[in-house]
Amino acid sequence: MTRLIHQASSLLLLHPDDDWPDRLRLVTDALAAAPGPAAAALLRFRADVDGLTPLELSARYVATFDRSRRRTLHLTYYTDGDTRRRGGSLLRWRRLYREHGWHPPDDELPDFLPLALEFAARCPEPGRRALQEHRAALELLRLALRDHGSPYAHVLDAVCRTLPGASPADRAAALRLARSGPPVESVGLLPFPTRPAAPRAPEESRR
Repeated sequence: MTRLIHQASSLLLLHPDDDWPDRLRLVTDALAAAPGPAAAALLRFRADVDGLTPLELSARYVATFDRSRRRTLHLTYYTDGDTRRRGGSLLRWRRLYREHGWHPPDDELPDFLPLALEFAARCPEPGRRALQEHRAALELLRLALRDHGSPYAHVLDAVCRTLPGASPADRAAALRLARSGPPVESVGLLPFPTRPAAPRAPEESRR
């Protein structure tokens, strides 16, 4: 089930191109019989965007993720910002992918959340550890999306529910999590077949 949530979330967090209706239908069908609060959160996202054309959702996607640094999909930005340290963090992501025989597209930074989720679906143990290491970034993004009133907050809620420990209630608590570190991993994984994804890179955020 965890791999299903990660794969579905990866597909939903990619830019909504012309294939969006088929992608959304694929995710909806996969989640139809899936139990649990994480699957329910993804279905709430599905309900919130129902009826939007790919062009309409694309405009919302750009406004949500590309125009605010507080809502970027690049995980290392939350911990490293625009500093030299971020280069080392990105290199560690690339090494992690290579060590497990996965070669994502070269036209996207390796900390792009849909890529990280695709990796977690393909390589559950190292992928989930990597997500857990970036738990604070995921929670900060979840809270920022919630405050923005974005349906994408449901997708981040689903992702965070796959990780051990309770989610922080507010930004201050998430920042404390960033300083203290995430809860220790203690939950097992269930297998689920994955499907290759072709991410489209968002423009770099400007604020």
